[in-house]
Amino acid sequence: MDRFTRIFKLHRILTGHRVPVSIDKLQLELECSRASVNRVIREMRDYLDAPIEYDRELNGYRYAAQGNARFELPGFWLGPSELYALLVSHELLSRAAPGLLGDFIEPFRAHIEALLARQHFGSGELQRRVRILRMAGRPVDRDRFRVVVTGLTERKRLRIRYHGRSRDEETRREISPQRLIHYRDNWYLDAWDHGKRALRSLSIERIVEIRTLSKSAREISDDTLDRHFAAAYGIFSGTPRHTAVLRFTPERARWVADEQWHPQQHGTYLASNRYELRVPYSDPRELAMDILKYGPDAEVMKPASLRALVATRLAQAAAQYASEARPEKGDDTSTT
Repeated sequence: MDRFTRIFKLHRILTGHRVPVSIDKLQLELECSRASVNRVIREMRDYLDAPIEYDRELNGYRYAAQGNARFELPGFWLGPSELYALLVSHELLSRAAPGLLGDFIEPFRAHIEALLARQHFGSGELQRRVRILRMAGRPVDRDRFRVVVTGLTERKRLRIRYHGRSRDEETRREISPQRLIHYRDNWYLDAWDHGKRALRSLSIERIVEIRTLSKSAREISDDTLDRHFAAAYGIFSGTPRHTAVLRFTPERARWVADEQWHPQQHGTYLASNRYELRVPYSDPRELAMDILKYGPDAEVMKPASLRALVATRLAQAAAQYASEARPEKGDDTSTT
């Protein structure tokens, strides 16, 4: 354990104990000799102005009381585990949304990399060994994303022109941004729509035009947002109106049993080694897509409406393969 780590760890020990800590315990925690412990204490007193004092009555070290203030290490101090977490977070941000968040995190990049290099983590090895794959991510305009973030943090209303996919039409809206959501490699904005007088979840890449208004955003409580957006399945909002009962084959059960489909899901193994999963939902569209990807390894037991929807989609898919594919005009695909 190097000197930097011992200083950081000693600080954590002293701030985490309400009573003085004995020299024997410090030796054990810092994995060093009594002389090394005394040297670390002396360096913290001399160079960091740490108010470490020895309590003779309780035979231990502690931070001296400084009124209501608590001593903190000066500057930006992180231990090895925090540095590793910071490096991983750095990689996730850089690769999950390349270019999009660069303007926001760039001021910290050099400082982060200097800290990592100081602790010998700046060799670039993790960057070479970690792969983050984006699947079906849709590109977002950087300037519009910046306006969304600004309105969100400064609590200002936004005027947007929005092209919805479901109806393939544009609408003009005045919204109060509430939360920024990154879900399945895409960005969404939970907002209060003043025209519809209701909460809406908007795909950020579908915002065609956007500008910040001088009006203050309407505040919606966290509890209200959670009830509206987090209670149902997936990205679709609303109070759950149904519970899907799904059963998976024993082969697929080994994977599904370890997956979280919903925070309030309930799963159990059946006597046949099949796995039954119960999931609350409101809108069936996203849930149906997730069920369909398991093909014959999944069966909807309840409700009847969801079972019929999935059965219809499976029949439609099978019908496309009932006859030999015929190439369309201009299709240069050859068959053998």
